[in-house]
Amino acid sequence: MKVALIQLACTADVEANQQKIALHIDQAAQQGAELVVLQELHNSLYFCQTEDTHLFDLAEPIPGPSTEFYGKIAAQHQIVLVTSLFERRAAGLYHNTAVVLERDGSIAGKYRKMHIPDDPAYYEKFYFTPGDLDFQPIDTSVGRLGVQVCWDQWYPEGARLMALRGAELLIYPTAIGYESSDTPEEQERQREAWTTVQRGHAVANGLPVIAVNRTGHEPDPSGQTRGIQFWGSSFVAGPQGEMLYRAPKDEEIVQVVDIDLKRSENVRRWWPFLRDRRIEHFAPLSQRFID
Repeated sequence: MKVALIQLACTADVEANQQKIALHIDQAAQQGAELVVLQELHNSLYFCQTEDTHLFDLAEPIPGPSTEFYGKIAAQHQIVLVTSLFERRAAGLYHNTAVVLERDGSIAGKYRKMHIPDDPAYYEKFYFTPGDLDFQPIDTSVGRLGVQVCWDQWYPEGARLMALRGAELLIYPTAIGYESSDTPEEQERQREAWTTVQRGHAVANGLPVIAVNRTGHEPDPSGQTRGIQFWGSSFVAGPQGEMLYRAPKDEEIVQVVDIDLKRSENVRRWWPFLRDRRIEHFAPLSQRFID
């Protein structure tokens, strides 16, 4: 399968961002992409740097204007498209939601972000209700996609549940970057940890992993921090954690990567981790902590 990663710097102009994304999807389709993955909350700036009730105006229903816009693009290019939207479910009830669009422009399924961070410059708990759709893969014409969102990528449980439910790919739209006060050495440790933990999901489950991050600097409107420098580095790892592609930190990219889905079958035969799981002893994993 040919998979396209689109790593971009966003602006405050939603329409301009969408038109830019449309152009890049066109480039990816011309290169033969069958599946295109966008970054987290790609329609706008990463607005969670501050807590501002006016920013809920960015949210929209699903289906809604964005699913219509991106659905037409998916149908035009006959691709499966993974988007990341700010969902307005009801007044006062919002989600960070990935929506997968089929080749005909219809909604194949959606996933609501389960793990919601609350850290300086990442005040997501103010905006997003934790997801309630479970870790359910989404069936598409290119395969069964295990889609999660950003902070979910640090948790092996979600990746495992997607794998146990038959996901053929693990996909993570992402918005993560450097805290400017950290030393360059600490910044690099964080970026490498982010890459390593997801490569671990690939190895542990015998599945390819696709992570698509933002790039560029976005200022903090409150002035309390120096903003976020998103570290890019979008990548595709194979089912043994092998790096098939890794983007630069600070460049916009449209990259098409070949993934051999049949390879997962052989890797799982060599390393039958699912066979040897001692599931009868895993019940304590459902506890917050074991004192």
